Amino acid sequence: MQSPLFGHTENRTDDRYALQNPQMLRVRLDGRSDVLARSGAMVAHTGRVAFTGWTPPGQGRRSGNPLVLELMRCSGEGTVYLANLAQHLHILDLQREKLTVTSPYVLALDSAVRWQVVNIQGGEHIAGVGAYSLELSGSGRVVLMTSGQPLVMRVEPGAYCYADADAVVAWSSQLDVQLQAQSRNTEVWRRRGTATEGWEMAFSGSGYVVVQPSELLPPQRVPLRVPAARPGPR
Repeated sequence: MQSPLFGHTENRTDDRYALQNPQMLRVRLDGRSDVLARSGAMVAHTGRVAFTGWTPPGQGRRSGNPLVLELMRCSGEGTVYLANLAQHLHILDLQREKLTVTSPYVLALDSAVRWQVVNIQGGEHIAGVGAYSLELSGSGRVVLMTSGQPLVMRVEPGAYCYADADAVVAWSSQLDVQLQAQSRNTEVWRRRGTATEGWEMAFSGSGYVVVQPSELLPPQRVPLRVPAARPGPR
C-alpha cells in the first residue's frame, strides 16, 4: 500500500513536549513526573500510561468553588498524543511568570505549574471569557489552543489595547483589564449577525494579549426576554 498518508509518522524526539503537527501534541512520560491534560483530549498513546480524573484542590462541587476546567492526570511511561477539535496548539514555557488564560483554551500543563481561579467582573455575560479564568504561575510548560493562527499583541505603557472579548485567549496577568460593551443598545445581548459588535476587553500596562481569529457566539447564559404569546382566534 502506497500513499502520501504514510509520511505522517510519529515525530521522534526526546523533548517532553513537541508538536506532532500544528494540531496535535506529543507528550513523553518518563514515569517520574505527570502531565495534566484536558479531559478527553487523548487521541492515541503508546507504552504503559494511566489516565485518571483530577480535580484541583479547593475546586469542585464539594468545595463550593467553580470547576472551570476538567482535567485528567496522565502518568506512567510512554507517549501520549493530545488534541481537541483540530485546534492550533502552542507550547509556552513559564519561567516564574503569571499568565491569565480563558480556561477552555488550556490543553495540557505540567503538574508543577500553580494556578488559581480569578473572577472576571462582568464576564458572566460573555460566551468566550466567562465569569472565571485561570491564572497560571510558577515554572513549567503550558499548552494553549486557538482556533486558527493567533495574533499576539504587545501592550505598552501609556496606550490601551482592545480586543473582542469572544476572541481573547490569554493575557499577561500584570495587565489592567476592563470589560466594556461596544454598543449601548440591546443588540449587544443578541447572537452575532447584527450590525454592531458585542463586548470588548481593554488592556493597559506592559505585557501581551493573545487573540484568536475566531469569535464565539455571544452570551448563551444570559436570560433573554421572550415575547408574550399572542392570543389566538376565538
